[in-house]
Amino acid sequence: MEQKMFCYQCQEAAGCTGCTRVGACGKQPDVAAMQDLLVYAAKGLSAVTTRLRAEGTAVPSRTGRLVTLDLFTTITNANFDKEAVMDRIRSTLEEKAQLLAQVRGPAPLPEAALWDGSGDWEAKAARVGVLSTEDEDVRSLRELITYGLKGLAAYSSHASALLQEDGAVDDFLQRALAATLDDSLDAEALTALALETGRYGVQAMALLDRANTKAYGDPEITRVDIGVGDRPGILVSGHDLRDLEMLLEQTQGTGVDVYTHSEMLPAHYYPAFKKYPNLVGNYGNAWWRQKEEFESFRGPILMTTNCIVPPRESYKDRLYTTGAAGYPGCRHIPGEAGEEKDFSPLIEHAKRCAPPQELERGEIVGGSAHAQVLALADKIVEAVRTGAIRKFVVMAGCDGRAKSRSYYTDFARALPHDTVILTAGCAKYRYNKLDLGDIGGIPRVLDAGQCNDSYSLAVIALKLKEVFGLEDINDLPIVYNISWYEQKAVIVLLALLYLGVRDIHLGPTLPAFLSPNVAKVLSDRFGIAGIGTVEEDMALFFGA
Repeated sequence: MEQKMFCYQCQEAAGCTGCTRVGACGKQPDVAAMQDLLVYAAKGLSAVTTRLRAEGTAVPSRTGRLVTLDLFTTITNANFDKEAVMDRIRSTLEEKAQLLAQVRGPAPLPEAALWDGSGDWEAKAARVGVLSTEDEDVRSLRELITYGLKGLAAYSSHASALLQEDGAVDDFLQRALAATLDDSLDAEALTALALETGRYGVQAMALLDRANTKAYGDPEITRVDIGVGDRPGILVSGHDLRDLEMLLEQTQGTGVDVYTHSEMLPAHYYPAFKKYPNLVGNYGNAWWRQKEEFESFRGPILMTTNCIVPPRESYKDRLYTTGAAGYPGCRHIPGEAGEEKDFSPLIEHAKRCAPPQELERGEIVGGSAHAQVLALADKIVEAVRTGAIRKFVVMAGCDGRAKSRSYYTDFARALPHDTVILTAGCAKYRYNKLDLGDIGGIPRVLDAGQCNDSYSLAVIALKLKEVFGLEDINDLPIVYNISWYEQKAVIVLLALLYLGVRDIHLGPTLPAFLSPNVAKVLSDRFGIAGIGTVEEDMALFFGA
């Protein structure tokens, strides 16, 4: 069978080996080729900026924003628009040409740094894609780092939207990206670089946490309505809080309601968003169910970041994108970080639409980020000391389409009643509507927010380690049973490994980009493992 592309960056990689004809996400081979070429161009630019810094030449902050947006654009389900990706390649080559002229040293630069965009781009992409690294283990480690950097870029981009940046994170991202071109780095050096990527992942997540809480306050435990009103609405999906804020400001007094979807649910937990009377609730579930839910919503949908499923024709004309997101034939709302975006096309469109069709009624409870949980620290510590809480189970991460993900619903149902789930990300939709109750007033599902808010779970663990006077974070009564899907989950994993967390279980499958040897190293050094059946894992985590 002819191979038209190769991509294995997400959990749905075909056959758990790689997509070769069309992406499981819906990405077509020509788009995959241009995304490969964009990553290559970003690596070349990063090699130039890394050389300039070594020579003592300052690199403009705009370059960091450009590279992070390049990587964000190539995250799974973010951008399916070939022309938009090609425009980013052109912008990257133009930036590189300006900076390359400033390089003084005679030492050779990698070919990616010197490529000027000439030649057939499709042919070039075929030569520089994932499989261009022949050694399976080196390729595996390079991709592990690259995917971690894509997640790092996503967090940095969200912080940048709120005008919060960290030059050290940008410098490292470019240095590490350039290092994936360096054939002198062996497996040991690349493993060390992967852990260093985790270190900067912690730093970037802390930056985003500060940016969000500075702008919107500390999340609070909140009940979120999942029903609908009787006015037309706009549905906001993705992850970007700044986009939601601008839209809410512009919809005041228009008669149009705003609903969150999937990873935008945690916006309701922030005090600043509670002042908007037309932010009426959350509609639907995790990203992969959007085809049915977007159709029944009836109004326009704004995709602020990744998590696009190729739309049905029945609602494609109602789908808008912004930021790193894009889909051919859908209108894109422009605007850079710090700029005010004009959402009037969505608002006028919404006015012509019927109100959303009701999917369900009730409430979801969330808002247990680190500040809120630490405010309950005395209560939690007492519950642990008395045995009311035996263990915490981290079930953060991503949801997805695979039928095997029903494991997480069954696992949550089967958990002993003296356990508490710590979660962040859309993985929670597998169990956040179950009635799991509480332990002495402490909800048995503590939802920290988006996958972007996984930092909260690390802060909570480190604080509990301090309170209990433990030397090792792994001595806490915490087990890790994480579901993953895309590259933001990769940076979370690397961040946890950097913090010293061991024995993390990943599912529903281990990443296809881990070669057998690399998977063995992660297992031997860090205790990384897959999942079994619910019964097997209950016995493993809690005994017979």
